[in-house]
Amino acid sequence: MIGIVVVSHSRALADAAVGLAAEMVAEDKRPVIAVAAGLDATTFGTDAMAVAEALGTADSPDGVLVLLDLGSAVLSAEMALEFVDPSVAEHVRLTSAPLVEGLVAAVVTASTGASLDAVAAEAARGLVGKQDHLGDAAPVAAEAVAASDHSVEVVVGNEHGLHARPAARLVGLVNGFDAVVSLTDLDTGKGPVDAGSLSMVATLNAQQGHRLRVGASGPQAAEVLAAVEELAADNFGDVVAPPLTGGSGLDVAIGPAVLVDASVDLGGYVAGDNEGARLDDAVRVAGDELRALVDGGGIFEAHLALLNDRALLAEVRAAIAGGTSAPVAWKQTYDGLAATFESLDDPYQQERAQDVRAVRDRVLRLLAGVTDDTSAHGILVVPELDAATAATVDATEVAGIAVRAAGTTGHGVIVARSRGIPLVTGIGDVAVRAGTVVAFDARTGVFDTAPDEAAVRATIAERLGERERAIADAALPATTRDGRTVDVLVNVGVVQDAVEVRGADGSGLVRTEVLFGDRRTAPSADEQAEVFLDIARALGNKPITIRTWDIGGDKPLPFLPQEREPNPFLGERGLRVFRRRPELLRDQLAAIRRTAAETPVHVMFPMVTTADEVDWALHELGPRDNLEVGIMVEVPAAALRVATLAKDLDFVSIGTNDLTQYTTAADRTNAAVAPLADGLDPAVLQLIDHVVRTAGVRVAVCGDLASDPQAAVLLAALGVTELSAVGPQVPLVKARLRQADLSQVDTAAALAARDAAQVRGLL
Repeated sequence: MIGIVVVSHSRALADAAVGLAAEMVAEDKRPVIAVAAGLDATTFGTDAMAVAEALGTADSPDGVLVLLDLGSAVLSAEMALEFVDPSVAEHVRLTSAPLVEGLVAAVVTASTGASLDAVAAEAARGLVGKQDHLGDAAPVAAEAVAASDHSVEVVVGNEHGLHARPAARLVGLVNGFDAVVSLTDLDTGKGPVDAGSLSMVATLNAQQGHRLRVGASGPQAAEVLAAVEELAADNFGDVVAPPLTGGSGLDVAIGPAVLVDASVDLGGYVAGDNEGARLDDAVRVAGDELRALVDGGGIFEAHLALLNDRALLAEVRAAIAGGTSAPVAWKQTYDGLAATFESLDDPYQQERAQDVRAVRDRVLRLLAGVTDDTSAHGILVVPELDAATAATVDATEVAGIAVRAAGTTGHGVIVARSRGIPLVTGIGDVAVRAGTVVAFDARTGVFDTAPDEAAVRATIAERLGERERAIADAALPATTRDGRTVDVLVNVGVVQDAVEVRGADGSGLVRTEVLFGDRRTAPSADEQAEVFLDIARALGNKPITIRTWDIGGDKPLPFLPQEREPNPFLGERGLRVFRRRPELLRDQLAAIRRTAAETPVHVMFPMVTTADEVDWALHELGPRDNLEVGIMVEVPAAALRVATLAKDLDFVSIGTNDLTQYTTAADRTNAAVAPLADGLDPAVLQLIDHVVRTAGVRVAVCGDLASDPQAAVLLAALGVTELSAVGPQVPLVKARLRQADLSQVDTAAALAARDAAQVRGLL
């Protein structure tokens, strides 16, 4: 196998490029890659002697390919050839291939045992895929592809299409057989192209769902086609995030305390002379862990971006080069970034400090060899709950999670609740010793460090019985004792939410910004319609309510970057954004129409404040045909003038999370004020009551309050006729409503209560 040398003015750039290329092939198949970059870890420049040393490291009888960035890198490489033994220099090839794209192509091709000529040719074509995609390639003669004796048809199942990693796996596979393999994209007509060339495969730009004809000829044609079919069935080796295993769904828990401290104990760490390599290994493993979670949402893509931030990595490596140990260098750098986020005026940006700390601690645990205690059986006691922890904790093992920080609507809390994990927030600085038995009851908000174990276990048994009965009766309608029927639906952020729910009367909220939140490009109308239909089918074609793109504030979309705002929660959010980007909304409305032609669909527009916004949205929608149309009521202004806003609508849906934060002037993602953002605040209830009494149309609630069985009864007593909850809570909400006599609920007392605590006492 040939060796590869990377010559660059920047050590950080070279290391990052090598790290990217190394991700494309398995470790045991990678060629030797040596780096000669920078005069030191932080000083730009090239050194001919360093290049000569790298040539010696990468030397192979099969040859050495040298990739360079610019200027003196070329001169230094040429001079280095005069320093090395002539027997080495004679099989070294300098290439003008692009550094990053050429290196990726070279590593993949070299991993198959290809010759120096073949690897150099493939590296030189490194830009072809990007040029073809962007349409700025210079005209070139098409390469002839031999006619195929045999062929099969496969489908690209990867969410992001046949991108770099799966394409690299395909190329590596076919080059291991004595056969000539070609690819043709049957959906675009592109091809055939050489399947053994990464650059040629890239030019296909095959997307998810595209059908590929794989042709082969040669002695092992049949064998390679069978292997490609198997690889395609395995999603071309792409890691698919495992479904999030559900928990008990209870609101009470007991078990030994498992302290998950924000700080990782580095006391036992012993620095060595390989700190840079230790860091690289930890970052690589952390990256593997995060990539396995990326399909769970954009949150984890953000974590992956923080992990691989080149500027941060350069700062860490510079500190290591100065004698600082890897853990200390990593911690200092990421602590500094977290502090920077926390100092910003923008509440959403302040909240990103939690993401920085999550990435910091993931790598520190790997460096320190600390076992992640989130798999332990017991009650996790955490300072704050980040989404990654909530998504990865083994819900079948952990008894529950107790969060010191207050707040019920942060990312991590929402993820944990959607998985049915017992959870309590806002336990504060109460002293907890690791291993001692603790308990909590989220209905009362009590966290007990010396619980009566028999009493708690009796409560657990009672509520397990409640849950089992609720699940058994989940298909029954939620008809109260006084004869009122309330539809109980499910909030959907991924298709799996619709698959796993029991007893839902449909979906009262399909979060489109979550469904497609990890996309770097906007999904087409066809792609959106396909996912919407998958959700409808999973729910037995019961009505689904699709909320149009709801972005801004704490919900950015990668494919729709927004300018920085002083206060994004009070800026361009929801429908406001699309007054200047109507084409994205029109594509989504087209997808919703296509879905409505096959299954019952309601559409609702988020973050509406004025009648003018409603008129504009209805104009963009056009003829309603089979659609019912509504808006989200999320701001006090909309609640107070709902009669005007709803005059041409079929329904309104109250988003209690946002309505609460805007009513109480408390950012729901800010732990310092999160206790104020309580959906049972009487002021919020008064607004809900006003909407029900004056809207003149059907009123639903799809915020977090609808997932609380006790609050659900109060909402129904106020006149709400639809409640959309997280999946695990749907059977419990329905069961509680069936037990209730709404005529006996003292709504006047709740509306006149002093605060949320008093309302909770009344419930």
